[in-house]
Amino acid sequence: MLPTVDSPLGSLVREELETNGVQVIAQATVTSIDEREGRLAVVADPDLIVDADTVLVVVGVRPDAKLGQEAGVETGEKGALQVNRRMETNLPGVYAAGDCVVTYHRLLDADSYLPLGTTAHKQGRVAGENAVGGERTFEGSLGTQVVKVFELAVARTGLRDEEAAAAGFEALTVESSGFDHKVHYPEAQTISMRLTGERRSGRLLGVQLLGRLGSEVPKRIDIAATALHHGMTVDALNDLDLSYTPPFGSPWDAVQAGAQAWSAAVAP
Repeated sequence: MLPTVDSPLGSLVREELETNGVQVIAQATVTSIDEREGRLAVVADPDLIVDADTVLVVVGVRPDAKLGQEAGVETGEKGALQVNRRMETNLPGVYAAGDCVVTYHRLLDADSYLPLGTTAHKQGRVAGENAVGGERTFEGSLGTQVVKVFELAVARTGLRDEEAAAAGFEALTVESSGFDHKVHYPEAQTISMRLTGERRSGRLLGVQLLGRLGSEVPKRIDIAATALHHGMTVDALNDLDLSYTPPFGSPWDAVQAGAQAWSAAVAP
């Protein structure tokens, strides 16, 4: 479930879905959707038929780049329009931005395809300013995202372990958990975390978080995204002067507790 995060967190997402009455069927390949007696029947392999009133087909996102391609714009990752960090195409005076273009990945220092609303807004601002004679550069994306699943918030930024390894990093991912605020204050919630860093340099590479609504998961993933943007090490997270009062946090924030767990795991 939710393949944008590692399977231990995906398993918690699955539990939340099932707790709320959602039947989860994995490891099945849909072969057809048939109409039977006024209803839809989803036929899947191996040997599965599920009756339904409505079927949503979710196959991911593809760039709608036809207009640019027909005009002669070069394409890149996944067929998206190729642009530089000024959002310029190969055609003089033609700019492009948003889900139809490649995205510069700040950690990978390479183009990728990351269709996110936040990215589109930033790219659009860069393209618009440069189109009227300005001088602005798109500083890159880290793939920072958050999603609500019933009463859970699930977020990630940067690279997961397998992504970091594929990019040539000597990566280590450490799983830990911490409370969203001091446990002596009522209704403290657990935040599950997976933190990825580079073994030798200690550089932060990515963070994944999962917690109940109200545990400020979006705020905490933004801490990690800010640290990644500025190339901080995992240990440097502990030097951040983050806010604290018992109803909202701890003297060591949950993200900092995760950083300490990572440092302990990598220590000789």
